[in-house]
Amino acid sequence: MDLPIIYHPDYVAPLPERHRFPMPKFGKLYELLLTDSIATPEQFHIPNPPSTEWIELVHTPDYIQCYRQGTLKPKAQRRIGLPWSTALVNRTCTAVGGTILTAQLALTHGLACNTAGGTHHAFPSYGSGFCIFNDLAITARVLQQLGLVQKILILDLDVHQGDGTAFIFQNEPKVFTFSMHCEANFPGTKQKSDLDIPLPVGMDDDAYLQTLAKYLPDILSEFQPDLVLYDAGVDPHASDRFGKLALTDTGIYRREMQVLSTCIAGSYPVASVIGGGYSDNLNALIYRHSLLHRAASEVYHQYRL
Repeated sequence: MDLPIIYHPDYVAPLPERHRFPMPKFGKLYELLLTDSIATPEQFHIPNPPSTEWIELVHTPDYIQCYRQGTLKPKAQRRIGLPWSTALVNRTCTAVGGTILTAQLALTHGLACNTAGGTHHAFPSYGSGFCIFNDLAITARVLQQLGLVQKILILDLDVHQGDGTAFIFQNEPKVFTFSMHCEANFPGTKQKSDLDIPLPVGMDDDAYLQTLAKYLPDILSEFQPDLVLYDAGVDPHASDRFGKLALTDTGIYRREMQVLSTCIAGSYPVASVIGGGYSDNLNALIYRHSLLHRAASEVYHQYRL
């Protein structure tokens, strides 16, 4: 079997023009992976939304109900940053189901990738920064509840700190949160991950990859997770609207190869999500997100998974 990939067909549903920049990339990423022969249609799996009980492993019932019904207070809705709609509710829940399925497939095949996911700013009782339900946190707790894993490493390389994820797991020794992010960036108030590596504005490819290499192998060998949930945000790119770091396309690809090879060589299964990425040049952004899948395909075949 080839590398399993999760596809979200309803991510192309229309939104108001001023809010479209986070959304069309999901369907277009799927199209690019097929066009460039990175994947075949047979590799894609379409997820189902999770049960309410699974979402409640992380989020409060009141928040879940208010979001689904569109009754959040205006301030709470503005904090999310996306206009409410039934289509967005469906996409939000489907994205969570996609990350759960990605993780399940990674446990079976060693490596799997999502074409969405990485909503790490969502807290138990509110959303923030385009994040509504925290798919990484929900996935971790679902897999633990199902008895599929005990220890999980959440490796967050989005340019923004995974503050919601850090808060959720702040007192849970079975989940290790590692966030390597730009120090002078959103969120203004950082939470405490198990390991936070704040990076200076303008850090380039070599400095970034050397920093990552300094920490990741030791975390894996010391914590020995049953699964790695990898948030492969491409917003550390030099041209990202919200980034402030200076990685190139080559640097992003080298990062993906470094992360995936390090984990797979140590026999740690990896479930990857695409995380953040924001650009006025949509085609360039889609290509950057595809670098995760290009690297994953190469690693998957290199290690004969």
